[in-house]
Amino acid sequence: MPENLFDLSGRVALVTGANSGLGFGFARGLARAGSDIVIWGRRTDKNAEAAETLRGYGVRVFTDCVDVSDEAAIVAGFGRALEAMDRVDTVVANAGIAAQVPFTDMDIARYRKLIDVNLDGAVFTLREGARHMKARAEAGDPGGSLIVCGSGSIFQGVPTMAHYGIAKGALNALAKALAAELGPIGVRCNVIAPGFIETEMTFADPEQGRMIAEMVSARTPLGRAGKPADLEGAVVYLASDMSAYHTGDTLVVDGGKMSAN
Repeated sequence: MPENLFDLSGRVALVTGANSGLGFGFARGLARAGSDIVIWGRRTDKNAEAAETLRGYGVRVFTDCVDVSDEAAIVAGFGRALEAMDRVDTVVANAGIAAQVPFTDMDIARYRKLIDVNLDGAVFTLREGARHMKARAEAGDPGGSLIVCGSGSIFQGVPTMAHYGIAKGALNALAKALAAELGPIGVRCNVIAPGFIETEMTFADPEQGRMIAEMVSARTPLGRAGKPADLEGAVVYLASDMSAYHTGDTLVVDGGKMSAN
């Protein structure tokens, strides 16, 4: 019989910002591959909706409202996840916000608001995942996959979004550091860098969202903007044993846009 090389049955993945958009796409891909899911999201109602859909794939789902801009909330939330699911094999640091402000108008309040969520939230979520995986390794159960949701802004400047690029660029560097530091205990860390993906966040302003999607489509070899479902394969691969020798890397999923520019 054919073998499912990407089977994640019996594993647990924690995905931040998982009740919609990119995060839900990551969670759905992992659930479809058999992984149990921990959803972190700020809205209880959206968490419940996402969980209902994911349970349809026959997996366990635990939801929690965790503010990733608060280190103490992350620590407590990770503890609750372990109480509910016993272990975490995959952490996807995805939660983030977007905002536009010319760099010359940047003030500390707008800068910190984005950095607190996009950078610090990911850093401390990954730290808790690493602590758990290190403890497991010391108990004779090595391994684990830390995955960062990156962005094309790692490679290309985006006007009025310098603070966003700062956060994503820093996380790209962090992933390489974690790959080097945690590799000896079998823990891998990689980045998925999506291109323009049509989500609730990117279409918060529908007119602007359509305009950007059309512009991206015209400059992308595959001729369209991305969908959250386009990221499912990458996250399942990085969570699975098929990527056991793959760490410290950044996977670009942008329909070929960067290669054509």
